[in-house]
Amino acid sequence: MTILPDFTKAAFLVEQNQPLVVDNIKLPKQLFIGQVLVRIEVSGICGSQIGEIAGVKGPDKYLPHLMGHEGCGVVLETGPGVSTLQKGDKVILHWRKGTGIQGPNPIYEWNNKKLNAGWVTTFNNYAVVSENRCTKIEKDFDSELASLFGCAITTGFGVVDNNAKLKLGESVIVYGAGGVGLNIIQACKLNSAYPIIAVDLFDNRLDLAFKLGATHTINSRKADPIKKIEEILEGNNIDVFIDNTGIPSIIEQGYELLSNTGRLVLVGVPRRNSNINIFTLPLHFGKQIIGSHGGESDPHFDIPRYLKLFKNNMAEFKILISKRYPLDEINQAISDMKEGKSAGRILIEMS
Repeated sequence: MTILPDFTKAAFLVEQNQPLVVDNIKLPKQLFIGQVLVRIEVSGICGSQIGEIAGVKGPDKYLPHLMGHEGCGVVLETGPGVSTLQKGDKVILHWRKGTGIQGPNPIYEWNNKKLNAGWVTTFNNYAVVSENRCTKIEKDFDSELASLFGCAITTGFGVVDNNAKLKLGESVIVYGAGGVGLNIIQACKLNSAYPIIAVDLFDNRLDLAFKLGATHTINSRKADPIKKIEEILEGNNIDVFIDNTGIPSIIEQGYELLSNTGRLVLVGVPRRNSNINIFTLPLHFGKQIIGSHGGESDPHFDIPRYLKLFKNNMAEFKILISKRYPLDEINQAISDMKEGKSAGRILIEMS
């Protein structure tokens, strides 16, 4: 039996559309097969968590539960059967399956009641995580930067590599330039796309999008985005439209802008029962709609590849980090993210 720390501070969801609760919770008493105990150093906040809080996918049957799915930490203990990690390893935490065992979901306690958790959570100082949600990295690698590889980078690059299957010189529209969208834009640049049109509500995000490779930027609050896009395209259709918003009207617009063999990639998730209305005939002749699930990334294979890009100065990731907050201020961080006060990724630094 592995003896674990008794308590940890954590931020967790008790009720949808309400702020997260930040409190001390009781850790599981032992590690089971395929589980590791990780001391979290840094966690990112992803748009998926905002969607969870808002109930985008419908009623949450697992409440109350822990949250967070990208981060960096250090392994403190390993459970039975764990073979790819050992005590002292520095790891990237990710929600996509990697190598190793998928252990059971850990169960924490809060106020003497069950507190649910998935295979990975990062809004807590200590977390019991499945082996296959951890990827080992060098111990001296920057923890803040490492946390971005848990979702923002791997999803963004995976969308371009695996979903859009972007070809040299193809035209792209990226609608929504948040943490994932900015990495999509950077991956499009590395794939020599042209033009790369970024659309967002906030100028600070669009400024960063331009630095990372967007050839054109459109603030949809200040201008009619469709009119601007048509001017840029000069009568041509787009090859790839990537939607990060999940807004049905934007998805429909993207579908109409595509060429006969264009690809509409859906990264954002529409609210439950918010359907799109399209004319499906073009789907029989080459037009495609592709749903992305984390860019179909394989952390074990993809994280080392993307780390190589960074180490050889072929990609810029540090610029994506815009603000840092302590865990106690996570609700303010989420609010700032929703209001567009952060251009890139917001990080939660653990004590």
